[in-house]
Amino acid sequence: MKHAPAYVPGHQLLAGKSVLITAAAGGGIGYAAARRSAEEGCRALMISDIHPRRLEEAVEKLKAETGLEAVYGQLCNVTVEADVQALVAAAEQALGGVDVLINNAGLGGQKRVVDMTDEEWLRVLDITLTGTFRMTRAMLPHMQQRGSGAIVNNASVLGWRAQKEQAHYAAAKAGVMALTRCSALEAADFGVRINAVSPSIALHDFLTKAASEDLLKQLTSREAFGRAAEVWEVANVMMFLASDYASYMVGEVLSVSSQHA
Repeated sequence: MKHAPAYVPGHQLLAGKSVLITAAAGGGIGYAAARRSAEEGCRALMISDIHPRRLEEAVEKLKAETGLEAVYGQLCNVTVEADVQALVAAAEQALGGVDVLINNAGLGGQKRVVDMTDEEWLRVLDITLTGTFRMTRAMLPHMQQRGSGAIVNNASVLGWRAQKEQAHYAAAKAGVMALTRCSALEAADFGVRINAVSPSIALHDFLTKAASEDLLKQLTSREAFGRAAEVWEVANVMMFLASDYASYMVGEVLSVSSQHA
């Protein structure tokens, strides 16, 4: 299947639920997850980003595309604890409690280990891994008090397999997988589910700017369908994990690819 399938219509998987998604402005997986959440019937939605104009535009675009009026935006840098706490507080108030948190914020790059500075290493880990930890830590007390909720983390197949110039990103995503498994066991005691998706390559504007054309062709050639995923195909799996259909799934990392552990 060299071409993407037709866009899948919503099936009310998130009917009556509220959703909070980090790093969801723009055209990547986060925005696709936000749009899918609305199409799956969520009652209210909040997205965060670090770019004010892009965030405002994304909120208005979501309202126009989905017809959902209860869409809110909140600036947040997941490397700043005060921002994280403010985002969770704002979402809890605006959404009347958060039922679903999708941790999408992450940062990649290409650099060999011998050329990588401490700052480059730490920045990728701070956003991708520690940012996911901060959001989970801030959200869990609210969900645990209610005895319900779902958290979906965005990992990567690089958490399982090796690739040159990706040591920082791969280490961060492997950490997201481990964080998912361990925190899920703790959260399960309170009726809260934590799982993750593990995409390989999903094409969007940011990726095409960040990676070379040769690298993208090489990565695409490894895929079973001979093409990259559409961002909404990854978002579809997030919707499943966020929904009650995944009620018995705890600490799982689902590969959205033929590549897996």
